[in-house]
Amino acid sequence: MATVSAMEESLLATSEHDLDRRGGRPVNKALATAWKSSLFIIGVEVAERMTYYGIGSNLITYLINVLHQSTATAAKNVNIWSGVTATLPFLGAFLADAYWGRYRTIVASSIVYLLGLTLLTASVSFKFLRPPPCIYTSSSCSEATPVQNGLFFCSLYLIALGTGGHKPCIEAFGADQFDGEDPEENRYRSSFFNWWYFGQCFGALIALTVLLYVEDYIGWGVGFGIPTVAMALALSLFLYGSKFYRHQVIFSSPLNGQKTVPDTEVGELLVNKSRTKLTHTDQFRSLDKGCPEKSAHDAVLSAKEVNLFARLIPIWVTCLMYGVVFAQCSTFFTKQGSTMDRKIIGHIEIPPASLQCFIALSILVLVPVYDWIFVPLAKTFTGLEHGITVLQRVGFGIFVSVLAMVVAALTELKRLKVAKDNGLVDLPTATIPMTIFWLLPQYILYGISEVFAMVGMQEYFYDQMPNRMRSLGIAVFLSVLGIGSFLSGIVISIVDEISSRSKEGSWFQDNLNTAHLDYFYWLLAALSALNLCLYIYFSSCCNVTKLEERIFVYEEVVN
Repeated sequence: MATVSAMEESLLATSEHDLDRRGGRPVNKALATAWKSSLFIIGVEVAERMTYYGIGSNLITYLINVLHQSTATAAKNVNIWSGVTATLPFLGAFLADAYWGRYRTIVASSIVYLLGLTLLTASVSFKFLRPPPCIYTSSSCSEATPVQNGLFFCSLYLIALGTGGHKPCIEAFGADQFDGEDPEENRYRSSFFNWWYFGQCFGALIALTVLLYVEDYIGWGVGFGIPTVAMALALSLFLYGSKFYRHQVIFSSPLNGQKTVPDTEVGELLVNKSRTKLTHTDQFRSLDKGCPEKSAHDAVLSAKEVNLFARLIPIWVTCLMYGVVFAQCSTFFTKQGSTMDRKIIGHIEIPPASLQCFIALSILVLVPVYDWIFVPLAKTFTGLEHGITVLQRVGFGIFVSVLAMVVAALTELKRLKVAKDNGLVDLPTATIPMTIFWLLPQYILYGISEVFAMVGMQEYFYDQMPNRMRSLGIAVFLSVLGIGSFLSGIVISIVDEISSRSKEGSWFQDNLNTAHLDYFYWLLAALSALNLCLYIYFSSCCNVTKLEERIFVYEEVVN
């Protein structure tokens, strides 16, 4: 056997996560500290989330007021777009984990994202690219032409495609900056997910305050142009931070069956060192039949990784209903707010979608409380490193989402009563003499729910995936929201069809004063409560798997 050189000993002594991108040399930890590199990535996420929420949160308003779609059609289009946006990360994660690596995928998808934003800004800025305004005196509204609809939705889905590559990779890349084999950095990884979500919500808060006001009161062109510039700056920031990042070493990918082993003896030593040992479980034990004892290299993958992935399915399925509930805050909640008194000071009105900022505000307040107060306090009682288990965290978030639907139903019942008492039932454009801040409790409950459920799901699906498939793990999390949006659209279609046959008419009539969103919210609350019972059952049967060692992935340096 060849003698191991001093450099090789250095490589073997360091964690695989501490390798740079040039030939497998140990990374300079003084330069590439975990928090320094992750702060660049969190900064990029702030800008991207500002961009996404600046478009998505007010999209239903544009579809109804500018493209002249009905409430039900607009809600379904928003749900479909949201669903596609949250499902395409599977494609981005596959490309990253199997072929391109996370860094390259982030850069490529950001360019596609920028192209979509540029086309979207153009489609809302030029008059010939949108239908003329409605003539309210004659109740006449011209429909958008196929070309106008085509350009608008083409740009929207280019944005969805860009998000599909950006979203799973940027978060996984950020978490990769923390070395799982370094005890100190491993403790901080859970905190990273909390502060990652904090950054997301800070970006969303800017969108839901500044951008929504610009869109509603200055112009859609300016409102969508600002996110375009922000995304360009985000890409520049990401590229500038390249010298600080830690990059994983790819030796093989279970997604494409290929092996990319460094062509040096040092590389071979790293392969031997970085074997992933998966904790064996009895769940889905039949899959072990496909996992005979192979060569040392092939045994790293085998069917045990499929076993690990299969164990996530019950939890994923029981989280989908949470995605359905989550979809309502940017659709029907916004439509409700548009009928209510939105004045705050004198004659100043706030956009109906701006109340979503209270979700972000709730999260910005609660994330530090959770990380600095709740976790240490809970740890004294449970003895667990993070206070409670990640599955308990998700379960509590789902429970709060049920409460949010109950509160939403009661508030809508109150709004309908006020409309009836003031003789406004048949006046859909009249303002209900009820302040929009009646909707505040349901938005705050959404924020509380997200701190527990959303952050917990991100950490769970990232941590439980094999190391080489962690972009896919983030995509699995995002698919909860994507599939949830699709399911929300399906539920709306079914309920609309059935309720339209009743004497009272559809629950989703364009005139919300004769509609029954309260019935719909009660239905979602009931379905969510049943789903919570299933989640509790499956989570009690599902043990969290720890990876005893890590296998990291090489991504070619971009100088």
